[in-house]
Amino acid sequence: MIMATRIIISLGGSIIIPKTGFDPVFLKAFRAFILAEIKKGRTFLFIVGGGATCRMYQQALRTCTSIMDDDLDWMGIAATKINAEFVRLLFKDSAYKEVVANPTKKIRTTKPIIVASGYMPGNSSDFGAVTFAKTVGATDVINLSNIAYAYDKDPAIYNDARKIKKISWKDFRKIVGNTWEPGLNLPFDPVASREAEKLGLRVSILCGTDLTEVKKAISGRTFRGTRIF
Repeated sequence: MIMATRIIISLGGSIIIPKTGFDPVFLKAFRAFILAEIKKGRTFLFIVGGGATCRMYQQALRTCTSIMDDDLDWMGIAATKINAEFVRLLFKDSAYKEVVANPTKKIRTTKPIIVASGYMPGNSSDFGAVTFAKTVGATDVINLSNIAYAYDKDPAIYNDARKIKKISWKDFRKIVGNTWEPGLNLPFDPVASREAEKLGLRVSILCGTDLTEVKKAISGRTFRGTRIF
């Protein structure tokens, strides 16, 4: 059950701007949902990913030039900053005054929302969420993306891929491996998974556009998605 003062959410870039473009109907509903939760006393820390925007720029660089992984990661981090600034402005009156980058820095604020971006090469915004959880003493991270479950293999490739409802870190890490690559598209990145296991964090993976299920997850109730522990 999620008991942290500030709910840590790794917010996939695909939720903010999917490949098809911004969805104002969803964004308005998401904004209203979060503001309603704030009125109940909840506070949030969003770590925003780069999503399709990040991967588009990275693929263009790979196609046009020979480029190092660290540079591709920096490109991805720049994409997370754009997405994070959008989220901050979406909640402007309720959000901390600027996008935070360093996940080891404790932010003192009375604002109910803090928005963060990517920080350093070598991992995704999932790792930032795990590090923020460590910094604020949270025991849970909620990962919101465009999928409802993690699978034992890529369902876009394998018809027999099985969705996972509950799984240990040991078994989950066998699925995602140990190696990070820029733009890697996994339910929870390998570096973040290793650190989360070390910290004993619980991670919930669910579809971020299904606000009914998101509400269940942040309330500590059973939801449609994957629990890693």
